[in-house]
Amino acid sequence: MASWLVTAAGILWSPWVVAAAVAGCTAAAAMAGRWCAGRGIRLGSAGVAAVAVIGTAFGLAIAMRAHDARHHPIIARHGSTAIVGVVATESPRSLGQGRIMFRAGLRDLDGAAMSGMVLVFAPVADFAELSVGRPATFRARIGRPLRPDLSVAVLTAIGEPTLGAVPAVRRLSGQIRTGFAEAAREVLPADQSAMLPALVLGDMSAVTATTADDFRIAGLTHLTAVSGANVTIVCGAALLSAAVVGPRWAAMLALAVLIAFVIVVEPSASVLRAAVMGAIALLAVLTHRRRQAIPVLSASVVALMTVAPQLAVDAGFALSVVATAALVVIAPGWTARLVERGWPKPVAAAVSIALAAQLVTAPLIAGISGRFGMLAVLANLLVAGVIAPITVIGTAAAALSAFLPAAAGILIRFTGPELWWVLTVADGIAAVPGASIAIPSGTAGMALVAAVTVGLIWSWRRPWGRRVCAGAACCLLAWTLSGIVGAT
Repeated sequence: MASWLVTAAGILWSPWVVAAAVAGCTAAAAMAGRWCAGRGIRLGSAGVAAVAVIGTAFGLAIAMRAHDARHHPIIARHGSTAIVGVVATESPRSLGQGRIMFRAGLRDLDGAAMSGMVLVFAPVADFAELSVGRPATFRARIGRPLRPDLSVAVLTAIGEPTLGAVPAVRRLSGQIRTGFAEAAREVLPADQSAMLPALVLGDMSAVTATTADDFRIAGLTHLTAVSGANVTIVCGAALLSAAVVGPRWAAMLALAVLIAFVIVVEPSASVLRAAVMGAIALLAVLTHRRRQAIPVLSASVVALMTVAPQLAVDAGFALSVVATAALVVIAPGWTARLVERGWPKPVAAAVSIALAAQLVTAPLIAGISGRFGMLAVLANLLVAGVIAPITVIGTAAAALSAFLPAAAGILIRFTGPELWWVLTVADGIAAVPGASIAIPSGTAGMALVAAVTVGLIWSWRRPWGRRVCAGAACCLLAWTLSGIVGAT
C-alpha cells in the first residue's frame, strides 16, 4: 500500500505531497503496530522501518520519473506537427467513426532519438495493420497529455504511416489471432463469432456497439478484457494433467501455457497485470492457504509499481488488485459458511466469488462510469458456468487455428451454445428497466456506493437487516416488473 500510494501521489501531485504520503504511511504502520501489540500480536519495529524505507525509495524514484515526464523535450513542441516514430504497446481500440486509439512508446521525433509514453489517435484505415510491438512512423499533431499518467504527449496522426517489420513472435501471435477470428466467422453466427475472440483474447474489434452497451449495462464488461480469471482458468486446465504426468511436469506445463497465452493476447501492461493476478489466484486455489496468497499479492504490487509505475493511477489495476484480494480473502470464508448451511459447494463457491468480486469492485466501477449495475451479480451468476468452457475450448482452438484450422473450427462449434447463453443473458439483463442506475461519478460516487455496500454488509448480519434487504429486493422486483409490463 505504501508503494502504491506514494507512486500515485508522485504522478498526480508535487514532491511535497509525496513526502506527506511517506510520512502518513509510516505513521499508519506505527499505529497499526501499537493496535496489534494491544491484542497480543507482536510486530516490532521492523514493519514500520520497512514501510519507511519502501515509501522513501518509491517516493524518490517516482519524483525523478515525474520530473522527467513534466520536463520532457516534446513539451516544447505541443501544438505543432512533427514526424514521429512510435512502437505500439497495446492493441488499438476502436473509437467509432473510423478512429482508433492506442498507447505507444516514443522512439524518435523528427529523426532525433527520444523515449516516453504517448497516446495516439489515428484513422483505422491507415493503421489497420498495426499490432503490438510493430514500429510506425507518421506525421502527427502533438498535444498535451489528457491525464496525469506519465504520458508526455497525445499524438493525432495526420498522415499515412510507414510501418516497420513485425518481430517474429509478434507475427506468430498476430497470425493466431487472425486465424482464430476467421475460423470463428466460418462456423458461428455473426454475433457469436464476434464475441468469442473478445471473451478468449480480449479482441473487441468485431463486437458491435449495441452488444458492448448490453455488456456494460449488465455488468459483464470485465468478461471482454483479459483478466486474472482468464489466466487462472487456462492454467488450471493445464494443471489437470497432473494426474497423467505428475505435479512437477504439470506445473511446468502450466507455466509454458501461461507464457504462450500472454504472448498470444499481446503482452501489454494490462495483460501482464492479469497474468500476475491470475497466477496469485491460482496459487491460492492450489495451496488452499490464503496467508500465502496475500504476501504474494503484496509483493506483486510492489514489483509492478517498480516496472510500470503508471499502473498506480490505472483503474484496471485497482480493480484487478481488489478483485484478487476478495477472491483469496473474502470468498473462501463465505463459501465455507454457505456449505455449513447446506449449500452444494460448487453453488456456494460461484455465489461467493461473484458476490465478493461485485461488492469490492462496485465503488470503483461506479466512480469511473457514473453508473451502478443493480443486476450485475445476477448476470455474473447466470454466466459463471459457461465462461470456463468458453475460455478453455476457445484457447485450445486459438492454438490450433494457425496450424490446423479445420480442427480449430470443430472445437469452436462446441462454444456456440455457451456464447448464445452469454449473449442472451447480456441482452435480457440490459433490457430490464433499472438494470443500471445513474449516480455521481468520481469520488462522490465511489463514497456513496462504498457506504451503501458497508451498510448492507453490516445490516445483513442482523435479523432486522435481512428483513429490510428482502423487502427492498421485493420492491426492486415489483418496480422492474411494472416497467416491463408498461413497456409491453
